[in-house]
Amino acid sequence: MIITHEIRLSRIVRGTWKNTILVAFTCSMAYFAYWHFTQYHFEMPGIIPSILGTALAFFIGFNNNQSYDRWWEARKIWGVLVNSSRTWARLVIHLPSANEKINGQNLLLTKEYAVKRHIAFLYSLKDNLRGEKSDHYQKYLIKADQELIKGEGNIHNAILGLQNRELKSWKKDGLIDGFEFLELNAELTKFCDEMGKSERIKNTVFPTTYNYYTKMFIWLFNIAFTLAVAPMVGWRAILFGTIIGYVFHTIHFIGQAIINPFDPIPTGIPLDQITRTIEINLLEMIKEEHIPDPVSPINDEYIM
Repeated sequence: MIITHEIRLSRIVRGTWKNTILVAFTCSMAYFAYWHFTQYHFEMPGIIPSILGTALAFFIGFNNNQSYDRWWEARKIWGVLVNSSRTWARLVIHLPSANEKINGQNLLLTKEYAVKRHIAFLYSLKDNLRGEKSDHYQKYLIKADQELIKGEGNIHNAILGLQNRELKSWKKDGLIDGFEFLELNAELTKFCDEMGKSERIKNTVFPTTYNYYTKMFIWLFNIAFTLAVAPMVGWRAILFGTIIGYVFHTIHFIGQAIINPFDPIPTGIPLDQITRTIEINLLEMIKEEHIPDPVSPINDEYIM
């Protein structure tokens, strides 16, 4: 996710120079066709690029709005996970009460592990959303639990199952009463809901026709605009066509850059930073000695 309020010129150039050259080449070819062929047969009416440009503006605006909606929904989902994770840890730490069967250090370790198991859930979910295969989540699981979920297609969902089984064990052993069980289980249900929302965004492909036709119409607009202004400004039509084409292509590119919010790119949701923040918060709540460092920004521009 971009964190700076200033955009460096070098980043703009690196991200757009290839497309700018292609736009300039297209406009040059359009002007060449006009100069050697088109001007002897017909003149492009100015109304054509005007109508096409207006339609494109609405079309690109719609695409970008839908892309931002996906990005913002993803950010809200992980915002809920941050808050609910802290709530889960607080409830786990304070609700279970000692009894004759489980008390003292045993009770403390049981609580700590329930918190750490949740950190494993978050890292497993993050890896799934980013299409990564990491074993970082195993750091917070005991060997017995690793064996239980081994081979599962949905590791993070399996970890939630382990948490639910733990709650049932707590209730059976008298560590929590019925109301406390419902309160803790409600948090697990919330985690499952937000997990499903995240998976829905990841697995729902934005209609490729929007991207395909938008690009095609922008190129048609570049050609039509160059042909329309060439009789009035001559070779300068290449310059004006390149500038206008650059604007349309860049606006379209901005929307495409956030269309898959969980991708590990500068404009994506900073899942590394969010999961690390939750990890730090929860480990501090259980008084863990070894706390990892926060994720650092890259070039002071964005954070992953």
